Amino acid sequence: MEEKIKILFTGDFYTGGRIDELIQREKYQNIFNGFMDEIRGADISITNLEAPITHYDQSIQKTGPALKAHPKTAKALSYAGFNLVTLANNHIMDFGKQGLSDTFSSLRSEEIEYIGAGKNLDEAKQPIFKEIKGKVLAFINIAENEWSTTYGNDYGTSPLNPVQNYYVIQEAKKKADYVFVIVHGGHEMYPFPSPRMKETYRFFIDAGADAVIGHHTHCYSGYEKYKTGYIFYSLGNFLFDKGNKGSRLWNESYAVRLDIIKGDLLIKLIPYIQNGEQVGVNILDDEGKSRILKKVNELNEIILDDTKLKDQFDRYCMERKAINFYLEPHNNVKIFFLQKHKLLPSFLTKGKRLLLKNLIRCESHRDVVLNLLEK
Repeated sequence: MEEKIKILFTGDFYTGGRIDELIQREKYQNIFNGFMDEIRGADISITNLEAPITHYDQSIQKTGPALKAHPKTAKALSYAGFNLVTLANNHIMDFGKQGLSDTFSSLRSEEIEYIGAGKNLDEAKQPIFKEIKGKVLAFINIAENEWSTTYGNDYGTSPLNPVQNYYVIQEAKKKADYVFVIVHGGHEMYPFPSPRMKETYRFFIDAGADAVIGHHTHCYSGYEKYKTGYIFYSLGNFLFDKGNKGSRLWNESYAVRLDIIKGDLLIKLIPYIQNGEQVGVNILDDEGKSRILKKVNELNEIILDDTKLKDQFDRYCMERKAINFYLEPHNNVKIFFLQKHKLLPSFLTKGKRLLLKNLIRCESHRDVVLNLLEK
């Protein structure tokens, strides 16, 4: 009789706030609570390590916050039962080569395997293969291009590049019975994929993946069965403390367990709440589970309908019209204030907007713009 293989996927793991205090005191049980049974009960349990494990203090130049994790974080992950972490995300290079190198060392010291990052692109994009109960499983990890990805001989993470990703998936499929692609990307606090994401993640299934699992958005999204595979567009936060300043959108989510039995891939959603009034992660009661599963079904309905999905994304973009200010050719707060209150016109004339649109939309123009900005 063929044995069941259980694979657990969780979202973003960051040890800031109240979690950091528990890690320093080695109160690991108080972090994972009843959810630890799910982690330890799977044949392989995976989480996304959202920050480097390092003492190093010199962060890179970037936009947004620079995150890092306490050196005991690897011990906490090992205690919980995680045996594989993904590193392809937008924060793992926040403290540069040293921070990533320290992360490798910390994980190795606890015998935790990792994917999605390396000393160069060739290392970063390599899948990891696991033989479990007679089946070979391949795991691939990639991230959208922000501050961590590498395209050459530099330390960094494996980038979202559908052409390169296609070949990695194809090669993995030749060696493995099942291929799982884990992607860090999407729009923060937005519970849907963009139409581009839906098309790309479906392409990964067409390329040979059996499931695509996403995170990064800090909130959960829906999922779909596409052909013979599954796509989970975002698992949201697994552990990411805002210190009682979170919301239901931030604090509640679900993990996914994929079970392989007799050649079939079965799914189980595990709803939980993390770092609300109670610190750590806790599986929800029946009422809470039902509420999340109902919401997931509502999200799924929209995701499956291309027209509804585009309408949602159009509304999302309109709500973020303030991004227009980032495009202005200045960084003066007083001028922004005058423009916001229509006391001064935008410097972005219609002609300038058309030029910027063409520079960004056209792949060849964008190649040149990115090259110049990197220099």
